[in-house]
Amino acid sequence: MRQTFHKSERLCSKKVIDQLFEKGSSTVRTFYLFPFRVLYLPVPENSAEDASPLPAILITVSKRNFKHAVDRNLLRRRIREAYRKNKPFLFGTPEKSKNAPEYIAFLYTARQKISFEEIEKSMKLVLAKM
Repeated sequence: MRQTFHKSERLCSKKVIDQLFEKGSSTVRTFYLFPFRVLYLPVPENSAEDASPLPAILITVSKRNFKHAVDRNLLRRRIREAYRKNKPFLFGTPEKSKNAPEYIAFLYTARQKISFEEIEKSMKLVLAKM
């Protein structure tokens, strides 16, 4: 698998984003693994063969915790790079690739900037858990 991050892998749809962040939704799965809170929608059973092989992702960093846009952008770049390098973890085996989510949201919850190495280690754990 090529280690690229195309426009088609970005989650831009307002409708899907609202569905991901809807409170009390039974379709959205979530878990927490420092420094991320991860929300994801699994692929519906009836459209498993039509789905794109790669999930669309969304990365958010709180403005409340990081006042300067420079800091938020730095963290988003680090998270995006960690995902790009480690996304083959989602598709390790054929049964894993069938259960890969269709949409993923990564919410950065730490209150301080952490190094790329720590973010990458956490990203590996997150992708392995899915």
